[in-house]
Amino acid sequence: MNEINLGDRVVIQRQNLQSLFAALQQSGYELIAPTIREAAIVYDAVSSVEDLPIGWTDEQSGGTYRLKRREDQALFGYAVGAHSWKKYLFAPQVRLWQAERKGQEITICADQPDTTKRAFIGVRSCDLHAIAIQDQVFLHGEAVDPHYQSRRHDNFVIAVNCGQAGGTCFCVSMQTGPEATSGFDLALTEVLNPTHYFVVEIGSEAGRDMLQAVPHTIATPNDQEIAQQIVAETAQHMGRTMPTEGIKELLYNNLEHPRWNDVASRCLTCANCTMVCPTCFCSTVEDTTDLTGDHAERWRNWDSCFTMDFSYLHGGSVRVSTKSRYRQWMTHKLASWIDQFGTSGCVGCGRCITWCPVGIDITEEVKAIRDSQEVKHE
Repeated sequence: MNEINLGDRVVIQRQNLQSLFAALQQSGYELIAPTIREAAIVYDAVSSVEDLPIGWTDEQSGGTYRLKRREDQALFGYAVGAHSWKKYLFAPQVRLWQAERKGQEITICADQPDTTKRAFIGVRSCDLHAIAIQDQVFLHGEAVDPHYQSRRHDNFVIAVNCGQAGGTCFCVSMQTGPEATSGFDLALTEVLNPTHYFVVEIGSEAGRDMLQAVPHTIATPNDQEIAQQIVAETAQHMGRTMPTEGIKELLYNNLEHPRWNDVASRCLTCANCTMVCPTCFCSTVEDTTDLTGDHAERWRNWDSCFTMDFSYLHGGSVRVSTKSRYRQWMTHKLASWIDQFGTSGCVGCGRCITWCPVGIDITEEVKAIRDSQEVKHE
């Protein structure tokens, strides 16, 4: 095998991908990858390449998700599903500490953060950007979250450049895909014709070192051109678009726009959009105790700005109406998030559109407000 360096591209044949999985396992990584559970493609622990959704794809639209068979044996021939990698970094439920009372003494013991080494396999570019956004939230502020920090430490990330766009994808509009450009150890582009192989970009020294155990060849200019064509073709077939020029000012200047009432008449405030969103970080803290009063625990759970209790202060909730809660979510995601963290809170993955029970589409809501302003100024 030839010497390889950061930024180089190599080719791994389909039959040799299992060698990469085995090398990761031998290095102590738990493999987390796409697999099929309950008629959906989700991220879960796997043991081999055969656990991937081989030959499956998905169809997505507003409020619609279904799997269907492909005409080939693609390993990554689908868009993102309901799960995001957030569940492995900012866990849905974490015990912060527990306390025991023995006689007159109370002992408080903080739970140790999860230090499992995990390899994330099949991370899309939109989700790489989402992880980077959550890094800003949990690692770069005044207070670093120890549980997120421990789960984020020592991840091995294998990205996959998208070979097809989903029906609700709009990553091109958000400049977050479909090609992975940073945040990975290895980035794969799956090529199906005339033979099945992967063009692999090396993004880190850890990725380069891991490839030493995997049969590979240096990618030819033709291999690289084919990979680029696949990504370029995907970029031309986004399911949605959302122009972002001046979007922060657009939303700030239209807090009482009648469109908020329109969307409120459809929104169920079910919080699905925030649960599937890879960047939302709302949480709440709950204390529990047993019947004896001798054992107590404090848990942090995911929460949502769509729940009534989330904005509860003494005397009641700050955001009682559906209108105020949807407006808070969308305005924060696309506008005030920029003021807080210097970036949009949306990566264009389309999950909030697909998994909304009534098919509310964030791109349509922005368009409706923008169109009304353009008509107003004509």
